[in-house]
Amino acid sequence: MIAWDAVRCVAYSTLVAALALGHVRYAHIVAVVALDGCGFVFFTVAERSSLRHVVTDEQLPAALGRNQAREYAALLAGQPLGGVLYGLSRLAPFLFDAVSYLVSVVSLTLVRAQLQAERVAEPRKLLHEVREGLAWFWNEPFLRTTSLLVMGSDLTLNALYLVVIVLARERGASAALIGAMFAFLGVGGLLGSVIAPRLQRRLSTRAVVGATMCLEAALVPLLFVPGTVTPGLVYGAMFLLHPTWAAVVMAYRLRVAPDELIGRVQSVATLLSLGPVPFAFLGVGFALEAFGTTPSVLALTGVMVVVAAGSVASPAVRAAR
Repeated sequence: MIAWDAVRCVAYSTLVAALALGHVRYAHIVAVVALDGCGFVFFTVAERSSLRHVVTDEQLPAALGRNQAREYAALLAGQPLGGVLYGLSRLAPFLFDAVSYLVSVVSLTLVRAQLQAERVAEPRKLLHEVREGLAWFWNEPFLRTTSLLVMGSDLTLNALYLVVIVLARERGASAALIGAMFAFLGVGGLLGSVIAPRLQRRLSTRAVVGATMCLEAALVPLLFVPGTVTPGLVYGAMFLLHPTWAAVVMAYRLRVAPDELIGRVQSVATLLSLGPVPFAFLGVGFALEAFGTTPSVLALTGVMVVVAAGSVASPAVRAAR
């Protein structure tokens, strides 16, 4: 975590320097974005893997729920803050990013907890380690099933991002209003974080998995409800149960994975979650261009209905502890 946030701090610092000197190249911007994306994956996998060494087992669901609240709060505040900073100076947003990563590096050096169990250093081969992690993950029916459900769900949610923009534009929304509509995504996540602790205690794992996927499937057709702001409201509501999912499903994953495999298990889950994202944007872009919003929404509704049905019918979910 320290290494990658240091890399991201340096990357954004070079972009600030280039902007200040007036010598910015497109390739430079692409390189910084690529490093930021790689850092996000490595940091997220390491952060989630180490969480069970920072809090007790009883506190794990609450900690995951609070992490979700933090992420949605940052999402809610980030876009308006970026606009304000850019209004002050074109350097300001990137300087803010560089400083934020520097603060992260400093704060991480102050963490005194041992973030992994004691291990004996052994010479290992990367390919063998990847196979070992994949084999363990695939032999865990609940983890395998819920990660595949997330893959379908995340594909739909990311595709809907573009659909919401196009629907709002067709209904006369301005660019500023469309930007503001996505604040509902953060609002939905924050409200979900508030109710997550209660739902996590009262609902079974099976109920949480089924309810999360069924809610998303039920909301997709509501994008057809008239109204300029309606698409944003509906889209934000789709994230209402995500913090509860994190408090239950992600906590389950952290509890059952062996310490020596937890990073690889988290990597597989992250790959299944983020892997469909570029295909979602590409596919829905072509669909919107060729067929329009109505067929695209109907197709994504069909995807989510299949995912929701799988979450209810899956033997692995029904048998979950």
